[in-house]
Amino acid sequence: MIIRDKFYIDGAWVTPVGTGTLDVIDASTEEVMGRVPDGVEADANRAVEAAARAFETWGQATAQERRALLMKLREGLAARIDELGEIMAGEVGMPLAMSKNIQAGLPLVSIDNFVKILADYRFEERIENSLVVKEPVGVVAAITPWNYPLHQIMAKICPALAAGCTVIVKPSEVAPLAAFVLAEEVHRAGFPPGVFNLITGVGPVAGEALARHPKVDMVSFTGSTRAGKRVAELAAQTVKRVALELGGKSASIILEDADIEDAVRGTVNDCYFNSGQTCSAHTRMLVPRTAHARAAQKAKEVAESFTLGQSADPKAKLGPLISRTQQERVRSYIRKGIEEGAELITGGADQPDNLPKGFFVKPTVFGNVSPDMTIAQEEIFGPVLSIIPYDTEDEAVEIANGTVYGLSSGVWSSDENHARRVARRIRAGQVVINGGSFNMMAPFGGYKQSGHGREHGPYALDEYLQTKSLQM
Repeated sequence: MIIRDKFYIDGAWVTPVGTGTLDVIDASTEEVMGRVPDGVEADANRAVEAAARAFETWGQATAQERRALLMKLREGLAARIDELGEIMAGEVGMPLAMSKNIQAGLPLVSIDNFVKILADYRFEERIENSLVVKEPVGVVAAITPWNYPLHQIMAKICPALAAGCTVIVKPSEVAPLAAFVLAEEVHRAGFPPGVFNLITGVGPVAGEALARHPKVDMVSFTGSTRAGKRVAELAAQTVKRVALELGGKSASIILEDADIEDAVRGTVNDCYFNSGQTCSAHTRMLVPRTAHARAAQKAKEVAESFTLGQSADPKAKLGPLISRTQQERVRSYIRKGIEEGAELITGGADQPDNLPKGFFVKPTVFGNVSPDMTIAQEEIFGPVLSIIPYDTEDEAVEIANGTVYGLSSGVWSSDENHARRVARRIRAGQVVINGGSFNMMAPFGGYKQSGHGREHGPYALDEYLQTKSLQM
């Protein structure tokens, strides 16, 4: 059991005002693995006040001073990468080897990138008789999800701290434990008191208190579109800056001239990564109608190659979902797909026979899905792939753009120029061509109800800066 009973506020570990606690459940075993405080509005207010005081000096620190502290933070987190991987393997359910590499490894890449960016970023430029300067936006509330607990925090606090902002982090109450390790390393690195603050609690209480607080200048939120709308509504009352990274229903378009087998394999792997608990997952596979049977057979073969298992099982390729609630949600979508007439090719809603405990869902593939079915329109957030046949390229683009989301997508073709032409027609913030690798220096974010604002690389730094002109 990992017991955390204090918040990190103003450079010290302090007793919460709220007296409630929240259990953290191991996704593989369904056992309680940790406990954290259930913060209340007074806890959030205390953290905001500390961040507001600290901004007066931190906002004036030089880029090189901020860069040096980020480098020290990286050293501390790198030394605890095994511990972090094990914590998040338990919380999230990702197989341990993958958790150490992805859940604990990607946060280090975030720091590396902003250390590099700060080395030569231009915070001011002369335009005729004006000096245009970029200044930190101020106090930032970072409200983060459970699917990539530390990675999502670092995607927010690295650019915020690099810009000179102070932060309050409110991680998901379902997977909060890694954030406490981060707070310990922030303290050890020597960040001034109040620059980084950590509270835990549920969204409708602690999260909403941060979103509406008049001294919070910006809210950066990652989570569901429903919750993002609420954050934006509260933040609008004080005209805060808001960055939202929300849901997705990304399409992978396999064009007529693509290598079907490679494209199907790549799409299924993308769809099932982190057990499908990825906002940008390619969960709709669009294939030429004449290739549907072949694509379905290959998808079945790839899906059934995913070995389900507990996070500690070295043979596991696919772990459980995060919680009982999420498991039941995904199962309900699978049942809905069957009810609406989609062809169940493999998988299903039943608990795997060999895994009676744990929040597992079988890797599932549906074929002959029509674009208007629920499973083709709503974000499922589990290992469920929908294969949608199309007749023309124009129809494929129309289907890809035919949801309220626009976070990511994919295009497969043997002709890269052909793929690029189609990619430019897709209304999404990211398009993966022929399985191109994830680039954390490139901007990441959505169109439409997938949100606004960008994370990663220099585009993320811009989100946390205000622009001022000094007229000479």
